[in-house]
Amino acid sequence: MVPLLLVLLVALLLFGLGFAVKVLWWAAIFVFVVWLIGFIARGTGAAGSRSRWYRW
Repeated sequence: MVPLLLVLLVALLLFGLGFAVKVLWWAAIFVFVVWLIGFIARGTGAAGSRSRWYRW
């Protein structure tokens, strides 16, 4: 009975980890797309301007 519970616990843990990794991949893709849009939208300026799209 205990080995069965351990196998089920490991399977549940791996399923949860896989779901979390998939969510993190989608979040990373979303952040990258937002960064890319910001880079393209603010990156085009006058030839002599020193405008930056980030604020640090």
